[in-house]
Amino acid sequence: MKWWKHAFAVDPPGPAEPTEEQKIFTDWLCGLAVRRRMTTPSLMALTLSRPLNYIISQAMVCTTPMVELFTDNKGYHNFAEFLEHRGSIEYLCHRIEELEAEASHRNPEEEEKNRQSQDNTESSFNTEEFQD
Repeated sequence: MKWWKHAFAVDPPGPAEPTEEQKIFTDWLCGLAVRRRMTTPSLMALTLSRPLNYIISQAMVCTTPMVELFTDNKGYHNFAEFLEHRGSIEYLCHRIEELEAEASHRNPEEEEKNRQSQDNTESSFNTEEFQD
């Protein structure tokens, strides 16, 4: 009857820790929200979707074949895997808040230079680093 104690096991409370591959994609996604100054709407959307994170991850898995028609993006699959964990939304919220705090402590001139260089990087964003 040892299997019974694991029958209804759930992830421990608190934020989930992503793997290195997942961390690359989640940091890029959180950084994108902060650079576009969408921190508050992003946090609201994440908080409201917290109960649905597993369902959202399964929907992402179902749409993977359609997404792969346009891009061969391993980051998409890794992000869907990350969302399966209970604390994934909490991790994303904390990460966005950390990046926002880092951005608010920078010098305004330095921030403008970073924004211009990141805009150039975003326009030529290469999805090859997320591919198989």
